[in-house]
Amino acid sequence: MRALRHDRVRLVERGSPHSLPLMESGKILPGVRIIIANPETKGPMGESHLGEIWVHSGHNASGYFTVYGDEALQSDHFNSRLSFGDTQTVWARTGYLGFLRRTELTDASGERHDALYVVGALEEAMELRGMRYHPIDIETSVIRTHKSITECAVFTWTNLLVVVVELDGSEQEALDLVPLVTNVVLEEHYLIVGVVVVVDIGVIPINSRGEKQRMHLRDGFLADQLDPIYVAYNM
Repeated sequence: MRALRHDRVRLVERGSPHSLPLMESGKILPGVRIIIANPETKGPMGESHLGEIWVHSGHNASGYFTVYGDEALQSDHFNSRLSFGDTQTVWARTGYLGFLRRTELTDASGERHDALYVVGALEEAMELRGMRYHPIDIETSVIRTHKSITECAVFTWTNLLVVVVELDGSEQEALDLVPLVTNVVLEEHYLIVGVVVVVDIGVIPINSRGEKQRMHLRDGFLADQLDPIYVAYNM
């Protein structure tokens, strides 16, 4: 998958430059409706357009068990409506970016189906140079650069891009990773890396669903709790 202008997505050959491997979530269950909406305008988006995943089904939650803060935020999360088109249906906003596409594969019945692809959390999308970037795109590029990089996570700090890589090797290799990381991000995403942080394996937090906890990592970085092997500032 490759994201193009205006958040349109194009499927390309496996291993194509600047592409991201994704797996569809499977056939959408009967009685469940999925729509891709623009998170700012709340307008519906067409097939193969990247946007926020909204869900309507009989088993949607109506709210949190315990609420702290503005209840209007809860209403917007669980009881959202489109700004145009089908404005009567009530949707739950997932907070995840994804897209729908008619699959080329068939299911057990021999029929094609609408496949849902999940790209990542909306709140982790980064605004840099007036453009939106998704962490996983940059992380995929960085991991490919060296066999000793086992994991990577990126986030922003005061308008700077911070790249954290886990090193599976000797500490002497840490310095060698810095130019590789900065070069690949510049060449493939046209971004200048502000800070490169090399850490031990297991420092990047992962939750029980296997998702990177980038904001927790950012908090640890700001609190100087990562105990890094090496830090390079390109300010």
